[in-house]
Amino acid sequence: MMSNIHVTAKVNGDDVEFLCDPRETLLDVLRDRLNLTGTKEGCGTGDCGACTVTIEDRLVCSCLMLGVEASGKSIETIEGMAKGDKLHPLQKKFVEHAALQCGICTPGILVAAKNLLEKNPDPNEEQVRYWLAGNLCRCTGYDKIIRAVLDAAKEMREAS
Repeated sequence: MMSNIHVTAKVNGDDVEFLCDPRETLLDVLRDRLNLTGTKEGCGTGDCGACTVTIEDRLVCSCLMLGVEASGKSIETIEGMAKGDKLHPLQKKFVEHAALQCGICTPGILVAAKNLLEKNPDPNEEQVRYWLAGNLCRCTGYDKIIRAVLDAAKEMREAS
């Protein structure tokens, strides 16, 4: 039997530590050990993007990374997007544009879209579609998602 490993990391700006089985995915650690259930499991094989988080500002499918690999890393999940009760502009635009339905894909798409806008505050439609290509949605047809991201980008540029 393998023994659990002690891991320290920074999650959504907070220092955290946890014990996890060396075979446990980061997705399972986030949901089961840290009670951050916003990150969803859609496929478990890295094909759908529902479990997307950022690690050191890189997009990662948390179902493909072991929890122990997070040691010493900075991780951002959907829970870190809003500031208290104040939604991030992307979250507000997703509501305004009705860019969500069942919600399984939404956290991963929001995390990926935020990562895009941090790197490119003025993307065109093609760039948004390319950036979000790893996130599958079975409900919306993507148009509302793309419009919400472009609208949020515009609002964020005007606010800065």
